[in-house]
Amino acid sequence: MPRILGVVLPDEKKIDYALTLIYGIGWSSANRLLTQLNIDRNKKVKQLTEEELKKIADHIEKNYKVEGELKELVNENIKRLKEIGCYRGIRHIKNLPVRGQRTRSNARTKRGRRKTVGALKKEVWSKIEQQKAQVKKTTADKS
Repeated sequence: MPRILGVVLPDEKKIDYALTLIYGIGWSSANRLLTQLNIDRNKKVKQLTEEELKKIADHIEKNYKVEGELKELVNENIKRLKEIGCYRGIRHIKNLPVRGQRTRSNARTKRGRRKTVGALKKEVWSKIEQQKAQVKKTTADKS
């Protein structure tokens, strides 16, 4: 299993797919890279020679920001947005969708599990108050 820029490429996969496993390289950039280097995109990773692997690694290193460098750049951009206090930065701070998606009915991935908010019956409310009192009492006893 060859490694390119710290990413292990699976032997049985085609090279065009295997390159997409590197963070920062998608299908179009992988295909563009392979045509520039005159490498057949239907070849499997195990069929590539050491020379071809080295050419791919060198080309990626010179022309693309990938892996840690790209993640750093993205995090810096998000930090900058937060610092200047723009709309997108505020959405990042509040952990809400940034690009205009609706939040009333969707955005569960970003907002987390549903928390039901509603009226409580008297019995439930009194139980909650009793539990709070017990917690206060135990913390007072410890100190």
